[in-house]
Amino acid sequence: MIETTIRERIASYTLMRIIYFIFFSCLITVVQAGGIRGIIKSVDAGPLAYATIFVKQTGTGSATDFEGKYEVKLAPGRYDVLFQYLGYEAITRVVDVGEDFIEINLTLKQQVVVLQNVIIRAGKEDPAYTIMRKAIAKAKYHTQQIDAYSAKVYIKGKGQLTDYPWMAKKALEKEGITKDRVFISESVSEIKYTRPYKFEEKVIAVYTNGDSKNTSPNSYIFGSFYHPEIAETVSPLSPKSFSYYRFEYLGSFHDREYEISKIKVTPRSRGDNVFEGLIYIVEDWWSIHSLDMKATKMGINFNINQLYTPIEDKAWLPVSQQFKVDGKVFGFEFEGQYLATMKDYVITLNPDLQVEMTVIDEKVEKEEAKKVEQNFSKKGQDLQERLKEGKEVTRKELRQLVKEYEKEEANEQEAPEVISETTYSVDSLAYKKDSTYWVDMRPTPLTKEEQRGYHIDDSLTQVQRKKDEGDTLRNSSKSKKGFQPWDILTGDTYGIGKTADFRIHSPYGGFNTVEGFNLIYRVSFYKRWVKRDSVDKDKRPQTSRLEISPIARYAFSREKLTGKLRVDYRFKNKRLTLEGGQYVEQFNSDEPIHHLVNTFTSLFLGDRYMKLYERNFLELNYIQRINDKYTFRTNWSWARRSELFNTSNYTFFKSNKDEYTPNAPVNLELTDTSFEPNRAFVGLVSFDARPWQKYRIHNGRKSRVGGTSPLFTFNYRKGFSGVAESEVTFDQVELGFKHTLNVGIRGKLDVALWAGKFLTANNLYFMDYKHFTGNLSPFVTTDPVGSFRLLDYYKYSTSNQYFSANAHYHFRKFLVTQFPLIRVTGITENIFVNYLASPTSQNYTEVGYGLDGILRIFRLEAAAAFGDAKYLNYGFRIGIASSITVNFND
Repeated sequence: MIETTIRERIASYTLMRIIYFIFFSCLITVVQAGGIRGIIKSVDAGPLAYATIFVKQTGTGSATDFEGKYEVKLAPGRYDVLFQYLGYEAITRVVDVGEDFIEINLTLKQQVVVLQNVIIRAGKEDPAYTIMRKAIAKAKYHTQQIDAYSAKVYIKGKGQLTDYPWMAKKALEKEGITKDRVFISESVSEIKYTRPYKFEEKVIAVYTNGDSKNTSPNSYIFGSFYHPEIAETVSPLSPKSFSYYRFEYLGSFHDREYEISKIKVTPRSRGDNVFEGLIYIVEDWWSIHSLDMKATKMGINFNINQLYTPIEDKAWLPVSQQFKVDGKVFGFEFEGQYLATMKDYVITLNPDLQVEMTVIDEKVEKEEAKKVEQNFSKKGQDLQERLKEGKEVTRKELRQLVKEYEKEEANEQEAPEVISETTYSVDSLAYKKDSTYWVDMRPTPLTKEEQRGYHIDDSLTQVQRKKDEGDTLRNSSKSKKGFQPWDILTGDTYGIGKTADFRIHSPYGGFNTVEGFNLIYRVSFYKRWVKRDSVDKDKRPQTSRLEISPIARYAFSREKLTGKLRVDYRFKNKRLTLEGGQYVEQFNSDEPIHHLVNTFTSLFLGDRYMKLYERNFLELNYIQRINDKYTFRTNWSWARRSELFNTSNYTFFKSNKDEYTPNAPVNLELTDTSFEPNRAFVGLVSFDARPWQKYRIHNGRKSRVGGTSPLFTFNYRKGFSGVAESEVTFDQVELGFKHTLNVGIRGKLDVALWAGKFLTANNLYFMDYKHFTGNLSPFVTTDPVGSFRLLDYYKYSTSNQYFSANAHYHFRKFLVTQFPLIRVTGITENIFVNYLASPTSQNYTEVGYGLDGILRIFRLEAAAAFGDAKYLNYGFRIGIASSITVNFND
């Protein structure tokens, strides 16, 4: 009886499982099986690759593959489906989707562009300018029109090396990289935008076999052409676009119920940071319908193709984007293609700006503008009231409205100085999606070439995985190799637990006539602490870091070992550094002479510029960032200073041996810079202020936006006599100003000003003087703004009052850059003027000219020096391109 009951229950349970399985299988089949598929062709060009398919009800965009095929999965229901391709007439179909796929094959006709009944006479303005003025006037309105939107973005990129130097062929082929190998990357992201500046991206799926970060078009994909700049390139809808572009009206056409104007965009001077191509503007909406643009960045060419559609009939947003990338860097030639499609759009309009309006160009439509202003001035209606009624407004009034609106919002924001906030994250399961997921997500199936690319990579990945992980007996010890004897010469870093590291730095050294050849060796211990339960004002976990670094320096000619110990502790917005020991220093503590430059000039040219003294010292340095705009610094040091002398006259050429100068610097104010051993206790207090600084936030970290605020600096330095046997007595005050100004289309101006005075100078030594950043070598390793090119390092140093000014103008187009072929290589031109006033400098002035960005990384300059307007000398200098930041003292 009991056995029978058990059998019946088991049979019943099994039957129910079978029924549930069949039911859910049928349900899944019903839900997933339906949709539309087909081929999109053109009348004259065959299949249209990457044509856009947009489903209005779901806010979903898709695209055809390289053969014009598409497939969109849809739940049962009725849909309005838009098929479009740039330059062709769009087609809208109403589709009833059931349980099966519906095949829709379409042939698109080329768009018939009709010139409006306008006559462009000589001296008259092209009608494109009226259209663009209205679109530009409404661009900011479009950025404020949407309170928020969210969408899902699919991005597929593929690229390959098309050529490379023959010397690299063997190494590349060893890594499986050949000219026919295609690298594929796919990702799916959930994006969310919240007005006015917050953008969030969460990557929920990634499938990749290559690293394409250096050529990624994401700055264009997630940027907006309604903003003045996109990826640091001036938008055609920027308020200053008329200084950068010429516009030409090519005609109009109808797309559904909308009238579209086709505008040709031509840069006034080709090169980096400008677009060229076509932009299509929706009449009356004055929004973007589509665009086909080209841009160049650092020698890499981008071709951008975007299609927009009205989402929920509220706002025009991009639904499909295509990108082509190609370039050549150091002999490596590459090309790539990207496809980005948007789906599941959800938008929220700004309730304050849900109005329809007619924009009047008062520059051309003078009579209409005059009537509008007269009619509404009589009625006493303000601009806000007129907009609520959907009335006409002039471009000027519209700009005024949006400007006032943005100003009011900025006053209400907690951090009005923040101009953008982006958050990027990758889901923990993003790399674990299976093939079923990708089949469902891809708007177009992979081509045979793309499948082959993935297959090759999977094979290579397996081989690499076996090397790294498979042979655990042979390789596990290698992956955790620990210390190796050659690390003493090459350097390495070793983990000590999860929050500590020990590092051996690569040894380095050089040559100078005081030490001969020297060797500098450094090791460091790092320890980090993260307080998860405590966050800073940017809502990040508070971290602190400790560094302990002993540094040894051996001078072979002196046969002497010196060294110092450095302890650095960073916590919250503070930094505390303690150093002490016996070490060799330059008289100018800013170290204007790089040790490698001095080595080269000494050994090859017989010119030794580095002047040194020995310092037994203890130094404390403290920095506190009071807030994002103000920083406090202080430095206190006690030192016993001793004079050093030349001990070596070694050079590669015997004729240069007599060229070496003594180690004592030559100065016009202090005729004898030699000194007896002395003790000095010196303190410094400094404040930095950036009162109008703007910021960008990325993943909670703030970064300064250049050119938004000048930097003001105040320094007070004092020498204390009688403290710890100190023998110096002086007081020095100094004010500094540094700023970058963008001067429209023409270029960028960098200015640095310093003024100071020794209030008292009762007793001080030459290293306590004010020194200026000079240069006598062929190489420039210092900041191009704030340093001199031909100035002697110590000739005009002073213990009195002084003033220095440095102006550096970066031209976009000047002399040789008048030629587009030179501009597209990344070369720009600079002119600079440097001035120094001190008691002995005779109004020292430098005037120079430079070619910047040669081979993208070098700078060549020519300069002439004058004293009291009389010619002194000239010289040529080589440096790193000003667009590249290099700290030569690290």
